[in-house]
This record gives sequence, C-alpha cells and structure tokens, in this order.
Amino acid sequence: MKKICSIYKSPRKDGMYLYVLKADALKRVPEGLLSAFGAPQHSFDLVLSPDKTLAREDIHKVLENLEKQGYHLQMPPPEEEYIEHLPDELLRMNDPV
Repeated sequence: MKKICSIYKSPRKDGMYLYVLKADALKRVPEGLLSAFGAPQHSFDLVLSPDKTLAREDIHKVLENLEKQGYHLQMPPPEEEYIEHLPDELLRMNDPV
C-alpha cells in the first residue's frame, strides 16, 4: 500500500511536521490543529510504503494515521534528545579550556 504524501513544516515550532495525503492536501486536517500548527509550509512530497524507513517516525503508525484520520502530526523531539545526538566534537566545544 503506497501513499503519496505531502509534508508540511510548522512555522511556529521547529521540528514539527504534518503529513497528509497529497490528493487530500489539508482538507482532512482539523481547523484547531491548523490554527495551533500555524500556516503550513510545504517541505516536500514523498512516496510512503510499509517497507520504507523514516528517520523519526514509525512508518506503520504514519500510514495508519493517514488512512484513519487523514493526517499524521510529527512532534519535535524532546530537547534532551537533541543533546544526545550531538556529535562529541560539538559537546567538547563547551568544555572549559
């Protein structure tokens, strides 16, 4: 089951993305969510299938949400997760000399 998906980023929250079926665009996204999300900024389109891997999301959950509710909201990672993924060199830049 392949789906053509459009991905929008939020102008209000870095790392927050909205996945929608390209054919539906934003028609199935609730008004309240769009209000909180801000004016969606189109990032790119992507073909999704169960055998695909996404960096921060479970592909099966994304496809399920697209099917059932017409959208998937990707929340930004917790702030401490950003720190865990920083390269050691960046972390050492903050060490006193």
